[in-house]
Amino acid sequence: MLAILSGIVMICFGIRRRKLIRLREKFFEKNGGVLLKQKIKSQGSHEAMTLFSTEQLRKATDNYSEEKIIGKGAYGVVYKGVLLDKRVVAIKKSKLVDATQAEQFINEVMILTQVIHRNVVKLLGCCLEEEVPVLVYEFISNNTLFHHIHHKLGGMNWLSWENRLRVATEAASALGYLHSETSMPIIHRDVKSSNILIDENYTAKISDFGASRLVPLDHEQVTTLIQGTLGYLDPEYFNSSQLTEKSDVYSFGVVLAELITGKKPIGADRTNEEKNLATYFVNSVKGNRLFEIVEPRLLREGTLDQLQAAGDLVKRCLSLVGHDRPTMKEVAVELQGLRKFTTHPWAQHQTYNETRSLVLEVEQSDLYDVPLVSGNSGKSGNCEWESYSGIGITNMRLEENNLR
Repeated sequence: MLAILSGIVMICFGIRRRKLIRLREKFFEKNGGVLLKQKIKSQGSHEAMTLFSTEQLRKATDNYSEEKIIGKGAYGVVYKGVLLDKRVVAIKKSKLVDATQAEQFINEVMILTQVIHRNVVKLLGCCLEEEVPVLVYEFISNNTLFHHIHHKLGGMNWLSWENRLRVATEAASALGYLHSETSMPIIHRDVKSSNILIDENYTAKISDFGASRLVPLDHEQVTTLIQGTLGYLDPEYFNSSQLTEKSDVYSFGVVLAELITGKKPIGADRTNEEKNLATYFVNSVKGNRLFEIVEPRLLREGTLDQLQAAGDLVKRCLSLVGHDRPTMKEVAVELQGLRKFTTHPWAQHQTYNETRSLVLEVEQSDLYDVPLVSGNSGKSGNCEWESYSGIGITNMRLEENNLR
């Protein structure tokens, strides 16, 4: 009887296993796995693209344990996983599936795996044995730009004016690369501060291409179902459904406004005039009230010329007419130019004793030679830390020096 029962159990287990294997094969074929294998073989891109098995990813995530979840969005859930070779990865299970778009999905995956830019999160591969394709990305460890801007206790120390300009420049150059330097232009369609990741070296990485749309080279715009995030969504795209690269420019303009003001794109607790950050920012620049909405620490760390130029750039990015907006490459160039601005030469001759009177504690930035200092005399608003360097003396210190 024991032998018979054991045999029945083994037969049932074998039947169940064969059914599972056939189901995975069905999903693999439906999701375009055969086509993807052919493309990988024809292009010789085995190193750039990895086809992961279901078992590999389930082991990496402890069977997609809730404890491994590191993010949730409109397009899926992201898990942190550790592969057998000890690589740490981000594994994204999508919520949406369209069986009729398998070929387009495979083409987009192939293009995204060939995107190589230091400021774009790298797509390592995918698993097509699930009902919905699973994408595997490199893991970025230091949270999102949204977190660093809006969670004051989450580590605002490093987010000086210089570093904000650097992060903005890196993100803009990555979007410019996607728009104009890939084999087929890629419009992100969901640019926002929570989709700009920060790595351990405080480098910006554009992520989450769940809503991305590839644009044929002979088309300047495409008609699509409207996708995006409230507060970042391009009004022109919303009204016309005509998606262009300038839609990303508008969304990035909102990110720049966040960096400059420290305010969220939509503020439920703000007055009607201030509720929408994009509108509020543009009206403030037009009304010569930019410096009233700039985050206080930036008034000490940046020059008025820099801040005004940055405000004017944001205003152009947030133009209601897409044609009037700059391209992402132009935005990146302008931001890089702002980074090269220097303060008045007098700022380089502040004595050690003058500096020491304001500094209680100095910590060196992990990435750039921009010390982070804390001092009771340097506090303003909610900001307890300020960036300080030989050429980064505040405007207030310059005015004090002039009076002397």
